[in-house]
Amino acid sequence: MRFSHLDHVGIAVEDFEAAVTRYTALHGVPPAHVTTVPSEQVQVAMFAVGPTKIELLAATDPQSPIARFIAKRGPGLHHIAYAVTDFDASVAALQAEGLTPIQRPTAFGAEGHRVAFFHPKETGGVLIEIVSANFSK
Repeated sequence: MRFSHLDHVGIAVEDFEAAVTRYTALHGVPPAHVTTVPSEQVQVAMFAVGPTKIELLAATDPQSPIARFIAKRGPGLHHIAYAVTDFDASVAALQAEGLTPIQRPTAFGAEGHRVAFFHPKETGGVLIEIVSANFSK
C-alpha cells in the first residue's frame, strides 16, 4: 500500500463563517467546495492549494465529534488525509500494521470519496484519514 498524495489537512473551527472569511482572504479565492455532512454532524469548506486542500470543519451539533474535539483540544489541526488508489487494500494494510479504524471504513466524506479514519494513539497523536483517490463507491 502506498499513499498517492496528501489529499488534505483538516482544521477544526469554532465559527464557520469567520473561518471561511479568513481563509478566503488568505487564499485570495473562496472555497472550492462547501457542504454539510449530516452523518458526521459537520459543516465543511475545502480550499484548493495545488493538489492538496485545506478542509475547515465546524460542528453542526454540540455532541458531534468536531464539537467534542474542540471542547477537549480547542480549534486547530484535526487530521491529515492521504489519498489512496486501492481503498479496501489500504484499509486492510493499515489494520495489519496495527492501526485501529475509529469509524466504519465504508463512510463517504464531504466530496463523495470513501474515507476511513484511524485512531491517533497508534500514530503519535495524529488522526489519520485515508481517502479513495477515485469516486467509485
